[in-house]
This record gives sequence, structure tokens and C-alpha cells, in this order.
Amino acid sequence: MPITDKTFWEFDIEINPICADVVCDIVQSEFDCEGIVTAEEKYKNLELIETTENVLKAYIVADTVDFDEVKNFFKMKRQEIIEKEIFNCDIGSWNVSIHKQEIVDWSKKWKEHWKPTKISENIVICPSWEKYNGNEIIVTIDPGNAFGTGTHATTQLCVNAFEKYMNKNSVVADIGTGSGILSICAMKLGSVYADAVDTDDTAIETAKINAYANNVKINFETATSDILPTEKYDFVFANILHNVLAQIMPDLKRIMKKGAKIVLSGILEGKEGVVLEAIKNNNLNLVEEMHQKEWIAFVASKEE
Repeated sequence: MPITDKTFWEFDIEINPICADVVCDIVQSEFDCEGIVTAEEKYKNLELIETTENVLKAYIVADTVDFDEVKNFFKMKRQEIIEKEIFNCDIGSWNVSIHKQEIVDWSKKWKEHWKPTKISENIVICPSWEKYNGNEIIVTIDPGNAFGTGTHATTQLCVNAFEKYMNKNSVVADIGTGSGILSICAMKLGSVYADAVDTDDTAIETAKINAYANNVKINFETATSDILPTEKYDFVFANILHNVLAQIMPDLKRIMKKGAKIVLSGILEGKEGVVLEAIKNNNLNLVEEMHQKEWIAFVASKEE
């Protein structure tokens, strides 16, 4: 859409929160988006006390907006997602309400909704623009244009699994690192080395910035897991969609030391079968099945 003067529009998109990341990706790819709010949240003493999760708000810069065109666009994208069978539940209507907004810096406005959040027994994720004083380990994050604020259930499952099963001085791999949260947490929890890969150049640049802000050294690469060395890692994070996990399971096993553990996350309820089959077919041992909201993570080990 052509842009002349800075005119702001708020797109209110009705969704099931499980597909928020997918909708965020679509909005950022197709529109001049200055900010997204996936849930308006209120906190008290690090605890979430109120949230509105079913409407994603995107703040768009455009001279004019064709309301019918935008609504038909999201209708078409919703049908594409359904046909890909990424989700096995109602993903929401994706109906869109559009409102013209006063001139506000929405790239800053959305940050008001993200506060320090305790994601595990030991870790508090703190936005770079906030301050937090506590006894927990603080991980400072600015997600930039990469997904990964640490508040998503799939991330929290991974961190909790690492805290439970990590060894002292672990060597870690982080597959699909996003904003780098998992490898940064691992280093702050006592790992001695971490390799982190993602196929998105922007994500890798954001992750490097976040690692620097947390004073940890991590080897970040724009790549896939197949470039990593064989049998090097004590612990592997793989927080990706279920079908990708199943596809790359041989590579994930290849990079694990004997006795190493892996957490496989990003799995929606109803999609776990394909990942369980891949675990079995690759002769990995299932250690634990973890749940948070509608998300599942598996911890597995390599014993052979």
C-alpha cells in the first residue's frame, strides 16, 4: 500500500492465541507494521492478573486502507493455514476490524504491554527497556523483528526442561534460536559453550545483540542443524513446529553425545504423534512429556 503522510491504522484480528506467531509473521511480511500486541496484559508482582488473548492488534502505516481488500486477504491466509494442517483446532475467525489512529509511535507503544516475566524457577525475562530487581537470574531481551519474548509456553517448557535435566558445564545447541533466549538462558544457568542456528538472518542479528546485552558468548550461525558437528552436545534445544522436528530428527540425534538430552518443543496437542514416531524411529528414549496450555514438549535422551 502506498505511504505518504504517516497515517496509522489499527487492525484488530480475531484469532485463537495458538496461531499468534503465524499471524504476526503474515502481518510483518505483508504490511508496513510498526508494532504488534498479541495480548494486553496486566501484571502484579511478576504474576499475570489479566489478559485479552483472543484479539491480535497490529499497528500499520499506510496512506489509505481498502477495508474489503484487507479483510479478504486475511480470509484467504486463514484458508491457506487450514489447508496446510499446521493446527488441528479452531484457529479463530481472523475477522478484522480496522480503525484509524492518532499519530503515535506504535513501535514504542506496544512495549507498554510487555513487563518482566518469571518463566521458570530461576529465570526472569526482562525487556531491555524495563528494570527488575530480584534474586532470580535476569535475562534481558529486545526481540527486535525476531519472535521470542520468552513469555510463550513453548519457550518456558524448554527452559524448565533444561533446569531439570542440565549437567554442569553443558555444551548446548539451540536449533531455531529466534531471538536467542534459550541459548542465553543456558549460558546464564552454567553452560560453558553454545552453538545457535536459525534460517533467518534478522533473527541471528537480533540474537547477537541480545547475547551481548547479557554478557554471554554464543556462536550464532544463519544455518540449519545439519552444519553442526557430530556428537558434540550435552543438551539440545529444538523449539520448532512438529513437522520440522520430525523431518530433522536424524540430524538432531547425530549432534547429541551419548547420554545427551534434547527438548523438543513447539508441538500442539493433537500433533504429538508425528514427533513421538520420529523419536521412536531414531532410537531415542522418551524421558518426559511436558504440558503447558495447549502445547507439548518432549524430553528425550540418546543412550546408544
